[in-house]
Formats: sequence, structure tokens, C-alpha cells
Amino acid sequence: MSLRYLTAGETHGPQLTAIIEGMPSNLDLDFDALNFELARRQKGYGRGRRMQIEKDTAQIVGGVRHGYTTGAPIALVVENNDWKHWKNIMNIEPIEGTDEEKRRVHRPRPGHADLNGGLKYSHKDLRNVLERSSARETAIRVACGAVAKQLLGHFGIKVAGQVIRIGEIEAPAHNLPIDELIRVTEESSVRVADPEIEKRMEAYIDQIKAEGDSIGGIVECIVEGVPVGLGSHVQYDRKLDGRIAQAVMSINAFKGVEIGIGFEAGRLPGSQVHDEILYNSELGYYRASNRLGGFEGGMTNGMPVVVRGVMKPIPTLYKPLQSVDIDTKEPFTAQVERSDACAVPAASVVLENVVAWEIAKAFLEKFGGDSIEEIERNVQNYKKQLESY
Repeated sequence: MSLRYLTAGETHGPQLTAIIEGMPSNLDLDFDALNFELARRQKGYGRGRRMQIEKDTAQIVGGVRHGYTTGAPIALVVENNDWKHWKNIMNIEPIEGTDEEKRRVHRPRPGHADLNGGLKYSHKDLRNVLERSSARETAIRVACGAVAKQLLGHFGIKVAGQVIRIGEIEAPAHNLPIDELIRVTEESSVRVADPEIEKRMEAYIDQIKAEGDSIGGIVECIVEGVPVGLGSHVQYDRKLDGRIAQAVMSINAFKGVEIGIGFEAGRLPGSQVHDEILYNSELGYYRASNRLGGFEGGMTNGMPVVVRGVMKPIPTLYKPLQSVDIDTKEPFTAQVERSDACAVPAASVVLENVVAWEIAKAFLEKFGGDSIEEIERNVQNYKKQLESY
């Protein structure tokens, strides 16, 4: 059984829901760690007032008993605290009232899914699109990723994230060990390792907000302890770097993805791009560098997986853009709503969990078993195979 999940729910509905299928039995779940991931997603300098309303926690309502997974589908629920203000507007049953009372949306916002979704699904009320297309859905995706992180952690695989750039300000490169990177970025308001850059980024976000604008950036995920051979070269849809790229691009507002040095490889000679292969009796085969971000031929090569994603600025602005009313076809200035001036630090957390999910999925494809104990035996046998190669 392949690991997979589906989510359901709207941004102002009663809850977000996910069903995870394919998680092995007997994984010891840390509920505090799961909810810590959700809290991390809500932090970060530049977030809007919605984060003051929602204090996300996940309820597990199936597939776990006495702290351990059973092998059955895991059902996760994240309640929306703001639902109490939207009960009538988001009611499942038909309601009477004017468009204003129903909060019907007929003015699409630039940069959102509103107009495209309305045209595709033949909705005259664009709320039917925006409620589901909202980045609020990433809360339940982070909850799924948090479960995946615990599976990876059981096998010594660690996941970290950091902000590389916000607008015109770039964080300097560093060589921090992954445990130290996790610690220092968790203490940073913008998830960077450099305190001076943190201050500059905060001031920059304040400036952008004062101008009624928003700003995006670049975030990075690093995964250490990934074994050689996850993914495959034999079919396009089994290449793990390709699957990760698709998952990253599915995150709201992400417009680009890189593995390793990424686009920089397009301006460098091959001698400065490819990673030389070395060997010693203690490490076995390893690479002299990690420019390719832990991948060759669509497969992990034992080096840390390094993935970056580019997040565009939030399109809901206090300096609104022009659009067209779908009723009158007349131009209008887009409505101003509460929004984040910068959600890049939160996007770093989402990236971590999305990447963790894809690696966990590939891990189970490689070492599949119905229980943690069976997977442990498969991993040990594979390690012996690698040692003898």
C-alpha cells in the first residue's frame, strides 16, 4: 500500500480534515510534537490577524490507539476557531437572504484562484472557490507532514528548514549542523540563522507593510539521514526529485523549486556542478560535495536532500489591484481584507512538512511493510546489502 492522504474543508468552515492511508502499525506518535508543527506554521514575522484567531491543534479521531498507529487509516481534524462567526454564511443547508447576507463574492481578486475557479466550476459565487483555495488548507497538510516526520525520525532521518531570502535581503550561507540549524531557526522570528539578518528582514517587512504591499522570498528544506536509493530512474513518475518538485509547487503561492544548486547549474561548467564520488571503509561511497542536493538519476545518493521553494508575495494587498466585477463586467479596485504582509517564515514550515511527506512515501515504497518492526528488518537487510557492495 502506498502512503497517501486526502484533505477536505474550507478556510471558514468548521474544520479541516485529512485521512492518511498506508501508515504502518506500531509507530509511537508524539501528540505534542504533532501540534508543535502546527504552532510553528502560525509563527513568523509579518503574519496577519488570522493567526491571533486560530490556535491550531490536531485531533486524531481514527487509526491510533493508546499512542500507537494501528495500520488503519489515520483521521486528523484541525478545527477552525473562526467558524463561529461564519456559521450562517458557510452553512451546508440552503439559506435565505441577500447576496450581502450570504457574503457572496462576485469580484475576483488578482493573484488568487477566484476567477479561474469560477469559470471552471461555473460558480457565480466565487466564495465557493476561495474558501477551498485558501492557504488555510496547508494547516492540515502540515499535520500530515508531522506524522511523516515522526516516521522518518524513527529511522534517524532529520528534517530542517530555513529562510534563504525575503525580498531583496538574502541570508548568508553557513555550515551549521542540522540540530543546531533547527535550534537557531526556531528561535528566529523569520527562521534565519543570522541575528543581524533577522533584524534587517523584520525592518524590511515593516517597511513593505507600511507601503500597503506584500513580499515573498525563498525557503529551503534540508533532510539528513536519507538512505541511498529512494526513488527510481526507471520511470519519470518514480523519480523522487520530480515528485518532490511537484509537491513543492502545489503549496499555495509557490512559483519555483530548486534541488541543490538548482538554476545556478545553468551558468556553471560541469566541473563545478557534479559531485565527485569517494569511498572509504567507514562511510562506504559518498560525495565530495553536495551541489546536486542529494539526488542523481531521480534517486537519493545518501547525501542530505536540499530543496528550495520560491514563494510569491501574498496577493491580498492593502494597496489593492484592479479587477473586473463578474456581474457588471465593470472595473473595480480589489477589496482590502486582512492579510499577511509576509508569510515566508511560515512557508518554510510548510515546505519542511511537504518534503518530509514525499520522502516518507518513498521510504515506505522502498522498505515497505505493514508494521514498524517489519520495516526495521527490511532497513537492516538493505544496510547489509550496501555494506557488501
